[in-house]
Amino acid sequence: MRNWNNLPSQMKNEPMKAYYDYLKKKQISLLFKFAFDRCLAAILLILLAPLFLYIAYKISKDSPGGIFFRQLRITQYGREFKIYKFRTMIANAESLGSQVTVDNDKRITAIGEKLRKTRLDELPQLINVLKGEMSFVGTRPEVPKYIAAYTAEMMATLLLPAGITSEASIEYKDEDKLLSNAKDPDKEYIEKVLPEKMKWNLESIRKYSFSRDLLTMIKTVLAVIK
Repeated sequence: MRNWNNLPSQMKNEPMKAYYDYLKKKQISLLFKFAFDRCLAAILLILLAPLFLYIAYKISKDSPGGIFFRQLRITQYGREFKIYKFRTMIANAESLGSQVTVDNDKRITAIGEKLRKTRLDELPQLINVLKGEMSFVGTRPEVPKYIAAYTAEMMATLLLPAGITSEASIEYKDEDKLLSNAKDPDKEYIEKVLPEKMKWNLESIRKYSFSRDLLTMIKTVLAVIK
């Protein structure tokens, strides 16, 4: 982890100091987490290459547009990066609605709906993990618009790399349904959903351990199977 004095100014605040001090004691565990992420991502990308090709073919046959969806997100220390996902919406979907997805969103394609239900649309994020931009377990990366709504304490989630999954992701796996009746999905997400998700994310940092990460990965697989 970076020295406290080298953190971005918006992260050096009193509410998150306790989180920083706790994680500073977990340096060896965090190094192991980093190595584990890189190695597992490389192995899975090789093993899942045939599945990647099959999904890419199905997407290309289903609707016009690219195979991947890439969007600007924020990860550790406020760094910007482009997240990779399989495209599940029509081309230029962001220009046609909110940056969050609601239940029965008309922008979602037929194959996209299946990919979302099984979370297979998240597979390309293995590339982000291999590049060191993400981790298998951590707070889901948000777009800059939502980062701007973070409280001082919420900034603590940027002490670690963003993750593919988390306890909050499991609890809010049906987030799109929560936003389906909102008049303004973006406002509803910022004012109601995000604060609740952050309670889970901050608790995960307070209790961080590598074994908890492994347990979260197992719980994610079980949740997808169910």
